[in-house]
Amino acid sequence: MMENKVKSPHKITLFWFREDLRLSDNPGLFEAAKNGSVLPVYILDEASSLSFKMGSASKWWLDHSLRLLNKSLDGKLNVYKGRSKDVILKISQENQIDAVYWNTSYTPWHLENDEEIKVILEKKGIECKSFNASLLWEPSKILKTDRSYYRVFTPFYRKGCLQAPPPRTPLPKPDRLFCIKDEHNQTSLSDLNLLPAKKWYQSLESCWKIGEKAAQNKLEIFLDQHLKGYKEGRNYPSLSHTSRLSPHLHFGEISPNQIWYEVQTKSMHENLEKDMDCFLSELGWREFSYYLLYHFPDLPVQNFQRKFDAFPWEENEILLSAWQKGQTGCPIVDAGMRELWQTGYMHNRVRMIVASFLVKNLLLNWRHGEDWFWECLVDADLASNSASWQWVAGSGVDAAPYFRVFNPILQGEKFDSQGEYTRRYVPELSQLPNQYLFKPWEAPEDVLKGAGVVLGQTYPHPIVNLKKSRERALESYRCLSGV
Repeated sequence: MMENKVKSPHKITLFWFREDLRLSDNPGLFEAAKNGSVLPVYILDEASSLSFKMGSASKWWLDHSLRLLNKSLDGKLNVYKGRSKDVILKISQENQIDAVYWNTSYTPWHLENDEEIKVILEKKGIECKSFNASLLWEPSKILKTDRSYYRVFTPFYRKGCLQAPPPRTPLPKPDRLFCIKDEHNQTSLSDLNLLPAKKWYQSLESCWKIGEKAAQNKLEIFLDQHLKGYKEGRNYPSLSHTSRLSPHLHFGEISPNQIWYEVQTKSMHENLEKDMDCFLSELGWREFSYYLLYHFPDLPVQNFQRKFDAFPWEENEILLSAWQKGQTGCPIVDAGMRELWQTGYMHNRVRMIVASFLVKNLLLNWRHGEDWFWECLVDADLASNSASWQWVAGSGVDAAPYFRVFNPILQGEKFDSQGEYTRRYVPELSQLPNQYLFKPWEAPEDVLKGAGVVLGQTYPHPIVNLKKSRERALESYRCLSGV
């Protein structure tokens, strides 16, 4: 039951929405609703995040998600711009707030700001409580027997997480939620200016349904149609075996706890243990990424393995631009980069291929890739993005060994053997036979002509020699001390 009152004789709790844009399984909101009236708040705080302000694709998603959350709150969501510390203090003073509740965001600047906010508010006699709504396990509590933190994924997940107490079970929506408006605030959702003047995002709108209801529906579809065969099918970008829940998870339109238990329930009824274990381990990788960020806050900007500080990265804007635009001349790489630009998403197998191509074949710093993904992905997530890029580059914990270089030809032939994915995003090669689709430069002239392909005109020549660039990458890695 949703009710709205301007004033209430009960305690007034400010609930601060962040990356938890949902009503169900929202621990902070659930507890706030028990107190009496709730003043629901969202603050666009770009000052505190420094160089990691949201990318354009994330802002597009956020705009839609906030509008849907506001609708589910019967128009009672209060939005603001500014430093969260200042805004919360101002709201609390103007509205006689008794308590401030929120769910923890595990990015370094949020953790730091949260502690500062708690100190300030508690000195003023305002109760503060924070909850875990976004992770299955608290990063501070998963430790090895010697109390040090894990640096390798499999022991972290199998020995640390799975041997710890199980994740909490999901909470329902609050039975009674009395929401109030901040009459002092005139800021509207449009005032947040999340959408740019140039409507490049229109292509994204045909690809996604956003919000809590859409997230729940997507989980149901995945469980009913795609969980079976997930372990093998997740590697093939033309198939639909990935859940595509990552942006919903990032913005908190669905919780990992809801997914964790729904997947287990489905698996028990249909004997999908192997697929379940594989899928849940992907949630485990998300946990590991946040775990690393918690224990190593510089992960987005510093090599975890400091010997990589001496790696001889090259600077080449032309190569970087070709990679960003999907004009590298390597079809599976270009398909992935174009999928990213057109949809705000990229299949995970292809993410590894394009990342390896950037850092190993082009020898461009992994931070360039991290920045581009941050700008273009609707599921751009600080922990997952930085941990995954460092994994591919070989500079992170539990990293892929330096000699692991994804061959884009072999990857395409193995995981897109019929070319369905590649032809979708690189249509200028759609008439090439499968034999040459992933290496059009090897096709005879009559084959190219018959397919309407003119290399260097309708489709670029490769911007790098794959064999020579691989050898150059391996030599560069060998030069690092200790490799």
